[in-house]
Amino acid sequence: MKRSGTPVNPTQIEKASRFRQLHDGPGLFILPNPWDAGSARILKGLGFQALATSSAASAAAIGKKDGGLSRDEALAHSRLIASATDLPVSADLEDGFGVEPEIVAETVRLAAECGLAGCTIEDATRNPQQPLYDHDLAVERIAAAVEAAHALSFPFFLTARAHGLLYGGTLSETIKRLQAFEAAGADVLFAPGLPDIAAVRTLCSEVSKPVNFMAGIKGKSFPIRELEDAGVRRVSLATSLYRAAMTAFLNAAREVQQSREFEFLNRTVNTAELIQLMGE
Repeated sequence: MKRSGTPVNPTQIEKASRFRQLHDGPGLFILPNPWDAGSARILKGLGFQALATSSAASAAAIGKKDGGLSRDEALAHSRLIASATDLPVSADLEDGFGVEPEIVAETVRLAAECGLAGCTIEDATRNPQQPLYDHDLAVERIAAAVEAAHALSFPFFLTARAHGLLYGGTLSETIKRLQAFEAAGADVLFAPGLPDIAAVRTLCSEVSKPVNFMAGIKGKSFPIRELEDAGVRRVSLATSLYRAAMTAFLNAAREVQQSREFEFLNRTVNTAELIQLMGE
């Protein structure tokens, strides 16, 4: 397909090219999830090669629950993260902020204008009565997202997420849906909630596109070496880094409130170290 559409600057093209190279291998790479510009720059300082937003962490950072951001808010946050470093960034854009495939396609085009190297679109509706989009509509939505992504003037990576395992679905059903997303042109495939490493291995063997594994669920987050051996190409961390930071925050605040002591200070990095990691 001829690429056209959203103009981009050379920096964005270079980021997107590096993102594609990471997916081409060799081996597995880790895609950590910052929640603000500072955490993005710290992750860059630690040596990570690419970043991704997390819908839940992005929302929590401004006091909202997962799914509580509007499209404009999510895109503004994505722009903030993408402009914080020279690393390629993929954005978690939930279900594309609309039911119709045309809306999903527009969300992808707007995402490209934010300086991103890619984005993720899921098949979860956030409707408790019908938690997943019907199979045919889910595939149509991914196909529309792919068409928008691949019409751009640079390699924008479209990740398709199948959430069936989070709602009582089976591994075979999830694989069938991911295979349909692959046939629709998705660049990366993603199924949160894989129950064990055998399931990870089965999924990776049944598709040909790179597989993203999500670490962050207790009991369902497996060692990097095992994931790489199973065929995983990319590991994202979802809200886990944000939750780890908030755990330390809560522990420190409760110590001050309840014990009237400041022992937590003996376990903290100093501000100068953080600023150094940010590259300042």
